[in-house]
Amino acid sequence: MNDVEGWDQVHFGSLLSLIRNGYSGQQVGRVTSFPVSRIETISNGVVDLEKVGFVDSIPNSYLLKDGDILFSNINSLKHIGKTAQVKAGIFLFHGMNLLVFRAVDDVDAQFLYYKLTSTKPWFEKMATQAINQASINQTTLKELVLDIPIFKPEQSKIAEILSTVDRAIEQSEALIAKQQRIKTGLMQDLLTRSIDEHGNLRSEQTHQFKDSPLGRIPVEWEVKALSDLVDEDITYGIVQAGPHIENGVPYIRTGDMAGDAIGLKNLLRTSKQIAESYKRSTVHYGDIVFALRATVGKVLPVTEELDGANLTQGTAKISAKESIDSKFLLWAMRSSKVQSEIRIDLKGTTFMEITLGNLRRITLAFPKKESEQTVIGEKFEKHDCLRRCYERHAGKLRSLKTALMQDLLTGKVRVTPLLENRRDLRDER
Repeated sequence: MNDVEGWDQVHFGSLLSLIRNGYSGQQVGRVTSFPVSRIETISNGVVDLEKVGFVDSIPNSYLLKDGDILFSNINSLKHIGKTAQVKAGIFLFHGMNLLVFRAVDDVDAQFLYYKLTSTKPWFEKMATQAINQASINQTTLKELVLDIPIFKPEQSKIAEILSTVDRAIEQSEALIAKQQRIKTGLMQDLLTRSIDEHGNLRSEQTHQFKDSPLGRIPVEWEVKALSDLVDEDITYGIVQAGPHIENGVPYIRTGDMAGDAIGLKNLLRTSKQIAESYKRSTVHYGDIVFALRATVGKVLPVTEELDGANLTQGTAKISAKESIDSKFLLWAMRSSKVQSEIRIDLKGTTFMEITLGNLRRITLAFPKKESEQTVIGEKFEKHDCLRRCYERHAGKLRSLKTALMQDLLTGKVRVTPLLENRRDLRDER
């Protein structure tokens, strides 16, 4: 028995009015047919209507209802335990390779959905222990023991709290997606047309443009090879860094470039003697680090805390000359045209890489006036700062949800004081 007052251990099957396999009819490609769920339809815990299948006919009994829970019982670590809840207004039929769960009337369906998502480790354990079994069968699932509140009002309040956090996460993710769309538009506009001295976007109807190897560009712009835009030769770093030295010189590997920034505390360190022999690849604040291997073409700025660090053979240093704004150069290197040119120059079979020679020959279009470069770079920087802010907020919300699920779905923290009408519990008792 559960030792939390008002909670009990019950078999999952007793909470369901329906557990059923999906319709196994032949799927077709016509979008005018009946939409059916499939494994891909469950995307990040929600029903993605862009990833449904279609059948020519299907019994109405397979029409999914508000609150139904789609569940993947396919016995693989990739798919097992994938769960999504059908929301009101969704027109979708229950297709093959998924189970559907429908809660009994005295169980809150949304609470049950959250309880199942928190039980995913159990499903993964089952998948590991039964590798020769195609799926976890319904009998096994029905015997799953869950700790739940006895009374529905408590279940509903828990679900309400978690769904409120979920909506906040969705809103944050929508803002991030919006910022991504804005960034794509900005890069297309500012790195091809730019803005004039009045802050207006240039167009061929109002400004003069000219032909270039990279297409039509403003007459105030020019095209040069990357090697002409730097004040030091573009070079890679240390070939053999040796063992980690606790108080040595930090150096940057391609693996250190996985995120949006390079963190000093995670860097390995080499001896001062080795770093000194590769003095040419010492980076300074304002430089750009370029990934020659792995995530080829990724560029990240050298921050103040990284000043004096070094590189490895898989990374290269790009130091903008005095007449080139380093922030502008960073974003120009991220443009679709430059990244496409990099992909063309890739070589290798075991792993892909770009040679220093090809990197130096990469061509970029840029404003002749550094002031215009600076304005463009600052616009991108401001936008990127806002995006990172949204992502940090979304990350905090996800952490909050994880903590709340651990507390609320186990009874560690009770929600009974939050119930608007405590008589709901007394009456049911």
